[in-house]
Amino acid sequence: MKDLTNRIKSPTDRRSFIQRALAVAGTARVGAGLLSNSKTAFGEEPGRLTAGDAAILRFLAAAEILESDLWEQYWELSSATGVNSFFEAPNPATGTKPTPTGGNAAYTTALQILDGDMPQYINDNTDDEFSHANFLLTYLKSKGASTEDLDRLAGPHFRTLAGSKAIGSAMKGRLTNLTQLTIDTSFWGRYRSNNKNPDLGDTSFAQAVPSLNSGKHTAIPRTDADSNNANLIKAIAFTAGFHFCFIEQGGTSLYPGLAQRVTDPEVLRIVLSIGPTEAMHFQTWQDKAGNANTNPNGPPGNPPFTVHDPINNSDVTFFDLHFSQPETLQANLIMPEPCPFLNRNFPLCSIIRPTETRGIAMGAVTALMNDGLFIGQTTEFFQLLKDLASDADQARRQSGD
Repeated sequence: MKDLTNRIKSPTDRRSFIQRALAVAGTARVGAGLLSNSKTAFGEEPGRLTAGDAAILRFLAAAEILESDLWEQYWELSSATGVNSFFEAPNPATGTKPTPTGGNAAYTTALQILDGDMPQYINDNTDDEFSHANFLLTYLKSKGASTEDLDRLAGPHFRTLAGSKAIGSAMKGRLTNLTQLTIDTSFWGRYRSNNKNPDLGDTSFAQAVPSLNSGKHTAIPRTDADSNNANLIKAIAFTAGFHFCFIEQGGTSLYPGLAQRVTDPEVLRIVLSIGPTEAMHFQTWQDKAGNANTNPNGPPGNPPFTVHDPINNSDVTFFDLHFSQPETLQANLIMPEPCPFLNRNFPLCSIIRPTETRGIAMGAVTALMNDGLFIGQTTEFFQLLKDLASDADQARRQSGD
């Protein structure tokens, strides 16, 4: 047994082990038999997860750990005013609830252009991601499934990115980089299109902010110099608003995509219960991002707002999406338009999109990499994420005993 454990520690050997385990339908259960007569510290019967279900939950837990890291950064800087910073769940990295930093006043004020309740919404989104990560980690351990990779991801080993040095930041090591983002805002047009669905091979969806999908952009003040630049801090806050959407629409698709591979009814219940909260987050942020470059106290239809970032050497232009826009870009259309589903011969149906299950986990990792969220991370970090995604994508629904 010790020799087997040593041989599956490397990514290559572990991949071969998972593949062999998944090939044996009905017998690939983590620890089955060995632990069938014992209980874990959580009082649950261990060893009842298929290898595929464990792989799916591990990948989802990894995604939630990454979300916890980025949302904590947003929370630290956005909580200068009007927020109840009470957390139900501790940070999965530390096991403790984060301490409010006092926030960054200029950043918080700029975010409140999108909505006056933004600080509270960011706080609650952060709390949700903490709770998801903690639950999935604990559930995996209760079933005797390995969390070694997740413990490394949540721990200090990969927290080497600097993050913000502006007032309001805890100025500690981070997993994610929010200062060099290239944000694909095509989700905007994808959810407003009534004749296209990416699951049916459709592409070329309208970008809400085309300039965010080119070059690098920061979604947090990097230093107090950013906070003190009135136009730049507004552009940074607007960038954050669209990044919130990008992150949460990814989770909205990820959960139903992986649910189609789950075997155990309880695991399916977990995936189907957490997934809709991601959709709730997405719709909230979609509504708020649409308020970028609007003047609630002035005449409608603000002119385009363009800002140059001298550090990233990039330009971004925000349009008032409430006026003179096609349906695919209009700001207040936050309900998914009905679109083709499964087959173009069926009637249109309002759905989450995409929900294609093939390659869904690796697709999520690729999207986050293209977003610039991991700029500065190590080769080891990227390999770990790819291993977890590959394991999840290889999971197959198994027949019952």
